[in-house]
Amino acid sequence: MKEREMKSGREIHPAAFTALRRDRMGMRIYGYVRVSSKDQNEARQLIALEPYHIPSDRVFVDKQSGKDFERPQYQKLLKRIRPGDLIVVKSIDRLGRNYEEILEQWRVITKKLKADILVIDMPLLDTRSRGGDLTGTFISDLVLQILSYVAQTERENIRQRQQEGIRAAREKGIKFGRPRIEKTAEFDTVRRMILKKETTVKSGAEYLGISSRTLKRWMDEEEEEQEKRK
Repeated sequence: MKEREMKSGREIHPAAFTALRRDRMGMRIYGYVRVSSKDQNEARQLIALEPYHIPSDRVFVDKQSGKDFERPQYQKLLKRIRPGDLIVVKSIDRLGRNYEEILEQWRVITKKLKADILVIDMPLLDTRSRGGDLTGTFISDLVLQILSYVAQTERENIRQRQQEGIRAAREKGIKFGRPRIEKTAEFDTVRRMILKKETTVKSGAEYLGISSRTLKRWMDEEEEEQEKRK
């Protein structure tokens, strides 16, 4: 096989040779591709899978849109996986949108389904055993835990920097959110009409060009101010 590939001018990565040998031993190889929207092109990920010679019926492609993350093709893939099979992905983030999801899917595949994972862009994330021991799984799990810790720490740092920035901005008098709508001159007239049941909150709000919620807030504030003046 190697000679044939070399003569054709294409040299296969050693990991791909191992995967091909695994397939010949009856342990199937699968590829998984995911793009975050229907407009994105999955070609780059499919090209990365080519050296592994995965049959087209074993390559599963999901195209997500918006917040939809049901991943129907991924669910089909999990149903086909058997102990000893191998899933090849280009990058680790294909397994989930965040590291919590990635860790959970990693656990499902390697612990529950007892299959292996190979991440092309990160060779250390290769759970296949080396020399009959569990070194591959141990190193992969360790690397993944480290990546998860780094990602979680970075998220916490980002939140802390955001909170510090907001606090500093408020100290300088900077206000956040939508600007507060000031009461208009016609508010008192509309308020009296509502209290006399000559009109409704909805109609009054439409007349003033504001939302019913804003008008109710104005009326509550006016009532509180009148109570304080008593």
